[in-house]
Amino acid sequence: MQAYILLNCVPGLEKETISELKRMPEVDEVNGIMGRYDIIVKVASSEPDGIDKVVRKIRIIKHITASYTMPVLYGQGGSIDS
Repeated sequence: MQAYILLNCVPGLEKETISELKRMPEVDEVNGIMGRYDIIVKVASSEPDGIDKVVRKIRIIKHITASYTMPVLYGQGGSIDS
């Protein structure tokens, strides 16, 4: 299963937060973005509850203030379609 997670963090601490996210094995990609959110993260897990676990791990990172998780729908462009 895959998901994209949009994050807000304490202003000025984006680079530190991105570095911490990159150390997580479930994180496939992480980028700073502009707009309503500060960071976008692509995560993946083969476990049925793996996305829930990684979201909980991300939410406890010190400088993250909010998150919005968007699970990928298979059959609508998700990796199973390939």
